[in-house]
Amino acid sequence: MNASLLRRLGLSLAAPALAAAFALLISSLVLTLSGSSWLDTYSEMISTASKLESMVDILNRATPLYIAGVAVAIGFKMNLFNIGVEGQYILASFMAAWVGSQFNLWGPIHVALILFVAVTVGGLWAGLAGLLKVTRGVNEVISTIMLNFIATGGIIAALLPLAIDDPTDPNQGTPVIAESGWMPNLNGLLEIFTRDIVKGRQLGGMFVIAILLGIGYNIVVNRTRFGFDLRASGMNPFAARAGGVPPKKMVLIAMAASGAMAGLIGMTEILSENHSYDQGFVKGLGFAGIAVALLGRNSAPGMAVAALLFAFLDTSSAPLQVTGTASPEIVVIMQATILLAAVIAYEVVNRVKQADEVRRAALATEAVSPSELEEVSGPDAMSGEVTP
Repeated sequence: MNASLLRRLGLSLAAPALAAAFALLISSLVLTLSGSSWLDTYSEMISTASKLESMVDILNRATPLYIAGVAVAIGFKMNLFNIGVEGQYILASFMAAWVGSQFNLWGPIHVALILFVAVTVGGLWAGLAGLLKVTRGVNEVISTIMLNFIATGGIIAALLPLAIDDPTDPNQGTPVIAESGWMPNLNGLLEIFTRDIVKGRQLGGMFVIAILLGIGYNIVVNRTRFGFDLRASGMNPFAARAGGVPPKKMVLIAMAASGAMAGLIGMTEILSENHSYDQGFVKGLGFAGIAVALLGRNSAPGMAVAALLFAFLDTSSAPLQVTGTASPEIVVIMQATILLAAVIAYEVVNRVKQADEVRRAALATEAVSPSELEEVSGPDAMSGEVTP
């Protein structure tokens, strides 16, 4: 392995290493100032995560975070900031839960129907923001923020009273989906790899969907013509247009695809946990997906690591509060510090890489003598004339 390859590898690992070190340093400082032992806190977090039940909780928490990250990353690849993932997945989850509760079908068809409704509603709602951008020039940040409020405070607020199963229930929500529409859990598959038995936890089937989604995202973005057009339009829309890529069409497709993936975020709760949409439906995952996409640099493996990291921190909050080792707010501080440190570290490392590439290009140019250049290009190349 030559020195150049070692240097590139070192630069690739430098950003996450610097971010992790900085986050641990700041978190340890905060813990010390608050009167808690940073060593005891980290030991408690690691000890909790090593239990099988906690691992299941981490995977269940990471699943919607990862899907949210993929949904946001699709827009980022097109240089679109789809901040409306929050409203898209909440609206899609509500509609999917309500439609799913109206049927009692054969299991696979019932689950497929719920997923289809979620993907369709999410895609259409995000596609509306894309349509506003290409027809009226409305910035997607503004339109998606407004559509978030319309979805959660308008449509759902208007339709939920019509879909409520029991008006006297304080936790009002849609009727519970029939058992045929429940996603099978993966506990049996998980116990193949361990002698322990999962007690009181269920690894949701959406975990498999998230893995397939990540594989598909990686293949489509990096190995297909559409993915190339998507990345090219994001990097330089004018050059992409000159190359025959229709920019308006790509904006519509990217926003619709981002919204379609967003529609799957809430399916962990709808298909595997509560089997209905109610007042306690989990929110905030769309905004968390932005952090996952940023930390994972829009790559499928990177977002998987980011989702697992955030899930690990989220599941560590309750044990810290129960044992009194530290305040659970330290988890939020760690998440924010990691994200901020990662953004700064990636930018610093990126500038170092650019400077390194410029230096290597300069050295390569100096290594070619004028006589060698004349032998390769001909005498006219030295004079600036073009030989017919």
